[in-house]
Amino acid sequence: MVNYISGLALVVLLICGGVVALAIGQASPLAAGVFGLLWFLTSFILSSAIQLAAQWQKAVVFRLGKFRDIRGPGLFMIIPLIEQVRMVDTRVLAVNIPKQQVITRDNVPVTIDGVLFFRVENAAEAIIMVQDYRYIIGQYAQTSLRDVIGQMTLDQLLVEREQIAKAIEAHVEKDTKGWGLEVTGLRIQDVDMPEELKKMMSRQASAEREKRATITKAEGDREAAVNLAAAAKTMGESPGAMQLRTLQTIDGLGPTSSNTVVIAVPVEMMNLARDLDLSIKKGGLPPAAPPAP
Repeated sequence: MVNYISGLALVVLLICGGVVALAIGQASPLAAGVFGLLWFLTSFILSSAIQLAAQWQKAVVFRLGKFRDIRGPGLFMIIPLIEQVRMVDTRVLAVNIPKQQVITRDNVPVTIDGVLFFRVENAAEAIIMVQDYRYIIGQYAQTSLRDVIGQMTLDQLLVEREQIAKAIEAHVEKDTKGWGLEVTGLRIQDVDMPEELKKMMSRQASAEREKRATITKAEGDREAAVNLAAAAKTMGESPGAMQLRTLQTIDGLGPTSSNTVVIAVPVEMMNLARDLDLSIKKGGLPPAAPPAP
């Protein structure tokens, strides 16, 4: 955040000093020049005492090289030339984990990258304990990613990505403990494999889908056969069921004139043939019909 208060104070002091220097210059130009130089240095030092920290910033103050306190957010004052300030951003920061080539536990080379999210929890420890906390935590994330992925198989890497991310996050948080940093999350972005392995996995997935389709079709045929057998048994037990089914089939053809239905054998003849066959099997003929009067 730009410290506009300090700049505004410097401008006001310079204007006041300029007015005084003009007044002195009327009597002695040399004295006015010396006064103007001294006033400029004094104004610059005094204005640097005014510090401004944004809501998301913490100011770590050092007095003669020793840690003094943490100030901010808002407006605060320091002792010029005695105290120094280091501003620390306390918002959630993102560190990109570049692509890393890792060998999995089942000896498969993969290339993987991700993003680590963290925030500064203790500004003083983040400044004092490490030189550059963003660079350090990024290096720890890379090494942790290699360690965790090296203990996983390829199938685990493709399926358990969330668990792997949590394991890497736990590794980083354990290694950076005491640095005033809080790891808020880690996400794996991309997993790249050799083209030959991708083709093999594609063929395996295709074969698996074909297997499931064949099993599903076979189960459907079996259920259809069971239902047809049950329907045939029901129709065989009902004498008029076949006639009704025939009429339903004829009705389902539609009333359009383009459909022509030809019944080669009447249903009554089929019933007569069936009765005749049963009588022959029982050893006798069906009774003759009485003559017409």
